[in-house]
Amino acid sequence: MFHRRGGTGPVPSRRGVSGFGASWGFSVIQVGDEAPAFVLRDQNNQETSLASFRGRQAVLLVFYPLAFTNTCQGEFQDLQAHLPDFQNPAVQVLTISVDSIFSHKVWADREGFTFPLLADFWPHGEAARSYGVLDPQRGTAERGTFLVDRTGIVRFAELQDRARPRDQSAWREAVASLGS
Repeated sequence: MFHRRGGTGPVPSRRGVSGFGASWGFSVIQVGDEAPAFVLRDQNNQETSLASFRGRQAVLLVFYPLAFTNTCQGEFQDLQAHLPDFQNPAVQVLTISVDSIFSHKVWADREGFTFPLLADFWPHGEAARSYGVLDPQRGTAERGTFLVDRTGIVRFAELQDRARPRDQSAWREAVASLGS
């Protein structure tokens, strides 16, 4: 089930039904889809590829609009405070925005974020576009969250209104469901 939060409720898991990506000419990735591959650099300029986790760990992908914004900062402070709920030997958290590695480095150091902040800087927003969460009008990612299992299949997908923080309890449930 794909969820679009912010009042519209659950949307069946079919391509193009969310209204976000479909109206821009592409579809938001859905539960059951193969996760698009990407290679991005983190705040320490280390290359990170989704493929490197295949067969080893599931990945919780957290797309967000921009570093240093109030809603994103609140979400990530909450994520950091409860990181063991989401990241463990079976699951890795990766966060992604169109900010540069330099912005990510300053933000991570200032806030004490210990999870990777990946720069979808160039080609601009390509990873966000491939997941269907790039807002081409603003040039930033929407608040999309995807849980990718060890085989590369999306097991949870959520798109939240950009003005509101996400409810991370749904992430906890999705991560917990991998163990069952």
